[in-house]
Amino acid sequence: MNSKTLLLGAAAAFALSPMAAMAERGASGHLNIIYWQAPSTLNPYLSGGTKEVESASLVLESFARFDDTGTMVPWLASEIPTVENGGVSEDLTQITWTIADGITWSDGTPLTAADAVFTWEYCTHPEGGCAQVSYFDGVESVVAVDDMTVQVNFSAPKPFPYTAFVGAESPLIQAAQFAECLGARAPECTDANFGPIGTGPFVVTDFRPNDVIEFAANENFRFADRPHFGTVTFKGGGDAAAAARSVLETAEFDYAWNLQIDPTILAEMEAQGNGTVVTAFGTSVERIHVNQTNPDPALGDLRSTLAGGAHPFLTDPVIGQAMSMAIDRALLVEVGYGAGGQPTCNVLPAPELYASTANDACLVQDIAGANALLDEAGYMDTDGDGIREANGMPISMLYQTSTNAVRQDTQALVKQWWSEIGIDAELRNVDASVFFGGDPASPDTFQKFYADLEMYTNNFSGVDPEAYMASWLCTDIPSPDSQWQGSNIQRFCSEDYDALVGEMAVTADLDERGRLAREMNDMIIQSYSIIPLIHRGGVSAHANTLEGIRMSDWDSELWNIMDWHRAE
Repeated sequence: MNSKTLLLGAAAAFALSPMAAMAERGASGHLNIIYWQAPSTLNPYLSGGTKEVESASLVLESFARFDDTGTMVPWLASEIPTVENGGVSEDLTQITWTIADGITWSDGTPLTAADAVFTWEYCTHPEGGCAQVSYFDGVESVVAVDDMTVQVNFSAPKPFPYTAFVGAESPLIQAAQFAECLGARAPECTDANFGPIGTGPFVVTDFRPNDVIEFAANENFRFADRPHFGTVTFKGGGDAAAAARSVLETAEFDYAWNLQIDPTILAEMEAQGNGTVVTAFGTSVERIHVNQTNPDPALGDLRSTLAGGAHPFLTDPVIGQAMSMAIDRALLVEVGYGAGGQPTCNVLPAPELYASTANDACLVQDIAGANALLDEAGYMDTDGDGIREANGMPISMLYQTSTNAVRQDTQALVKQWWSEIGIDAELRNVDASVFFGGDPASPDTFQKFYADLEMYTNNFSGVDPEAYMASWLCTDIPSPDSQWQGSNIQRFCSEDYDALVGEMAVTADLDERGRLAREMNDMIIQSYSIIPLIHRGGVSAHANTLEGIRMSDWDSELWNIMDWHRAE
């Protein structure tokens, strides 16, 4: 695969939906969506949670998006810049985006290059704690050449320059609306964060954090016949099973996201004939993060920070390796995921070029081997209570995740397997809206990681993992100084790893990029600061009356919501 193959057909305008030529905007009436993890903000720069990114994608857009096949398509830009068309410089240090004609913000003012410059300044402000800052890694400056032309300059050759302003995680925000929200003031701009002005198909009419969002069609949207729905209710809260029932059984909702429930039960619901279950595989991995810092509450503000010191025993990869060996991933798939999951030993499972095979031993459960490994390392149960000790303390850990039936089943199985190797786990689950929220004052967010272990799914948009693998830079560790933003959740820090990130940033050869990504994956996995479990396909459901859905796991699931319509 090369850049030309990746972008094949990308310069073509986004295809019209079957109804586009015959329908008026809003002709399909009202759409009901349920994301059982309720959004806490509509500013994706203040939360890395999927629920925030995807709900915001109804309003905020980027220069380019990734469709359901992973192909990059122009969105706010007139075309995808390449070396061949002159949009990317020969030395790979510059990419130039041209804004398509006729694009305005929902308030009627024109989208200009100045908005892109401001978005970069907003996310890279040193006091801002931007959750998506990795998408701007290597960007030296963003320049408004003129009102319609944005030049992104990199500090070194950028072989894959499609990170800043590409995908749902890196949208443009309006400079006029967010002008007073730079740096530490970013979380304080409630009106802007809850009701961003965007270029997308919908506008926010009401936002109730951790509950419900009401949208209406954007009357200034660039396509006169879209969106097909005039209004949207985006409901949050509850659980995955209730969300599935609301589409497949009661028909109360039209679309339900992330149906992480017993696959047998899901099939029984679908059999009632009200809706259809859809799955899309991309790069999502359910994983356990192993805290490399000390979460002891006695440390106060220093808990789970580098300044608070290393974890008493989880920085020894032998313990993490034994924990990984004890897990039966195939059974976890069977019990909780069905066709929506595959066992994995990698945090980077796809595309194929980047998928390592070096860690595949984890695919076979090995309780005896895990016990032997711990014995050899000297971790013994000296007091006969069934729990091994490390550095004079029991290997007993707080293992947290979001409230979700499948995740609680996973926790219970993993706890049992670990008990068979002399490791104890206290299980805790936190409401998903809180766990994945971005509230820097909450002690229960996944970013703060006030536990020894935590489990959730993450992925990256697009098909190039450079920005994703940069998530584990030492500088991206959440801390009070960054308002607990940052994607290096387990607090992994390695100069050698950082060097590989830097090397990939200046490597153009695709095969070499694949080697570097695999090496980074292996370094993380073999540190056992992450224990991958399941390569997850996104599983959602839609009413049989809903058409036009092209579910993508490479971008927001709702990437083409402007084309969704009610069947006639």
